[in-house]
Amino acid sequence: MTTDPAAPSAPARRAPAGAAVLREDVTEAIRAAVLEELAAVGFARMSIEGIARRAGVGKTAVYRRWKSKLHLVLDLIGAFAVDGLPVPATGSLYGDVRALLEVLSHVLRHPVASAVIPDLLVEAARNPEIADAVRGALLEGQLRMAQGIVSGAVERGELPAETDPGRALDLAIGPLYWRQVVVRDAIRPGDLDALAHSVVAGLRSA
Repeated sequence: MTTDPAAPSAPARRAPAGAAVLREDVTEAIRAAVLEELAAVGFARMSIEGIARRAGVGKTAVYRRWKSKLHLVLDLIGAFAVDGLPVPATGSLYGDVRALLEVLSHVLRHPVASAVIPDLLVEAARNPEIADAVRGALLEGQLRMAQGIVSGAVERGELPAETDPGRALDLAIGPLYWRQVVVRDAIRPGDLDALAHSVVAGLRSA
């Protein structure tokens, strides 16, 4: 059957009336307001109302993007999480550990880290839901990288097969967290070199 060229064409489909369009400038204003609110009152006292007021938007604008303040904060953490980064593959245990330290140091220098992580860890000690969420956002990507580094070192004969990747991560992240988040001391490249040697020595002596 042929189509009559004179027949009217079907009307173009349009988005349903009232369809949500999330403006990026509003989203960024809310994220900035979260950091300001955290700095002012901390996670426990932070509220969606306070965030919305600082951002100059209604509460609905916040809830359309995040269902709770915890999800909002975890979204910020996700902006600098290492989950999507490739496992270092320099060909040596020292090189891989040094690359991991560089990544972790960069993460901890992020302004969101210094504003959010210490407060969240305090809340995580009181609330299992927050503890699980923080563990997923912060630990899983870093542990995946540590597992890859240890696996490569075992294959090259640099570490015994029973080496614990969690211990490797503890040796690496503990000093960095203390220096950059607790003491807030600057980390120089030479410091990362020395720490990488210490981590490697610690793993080999286990």
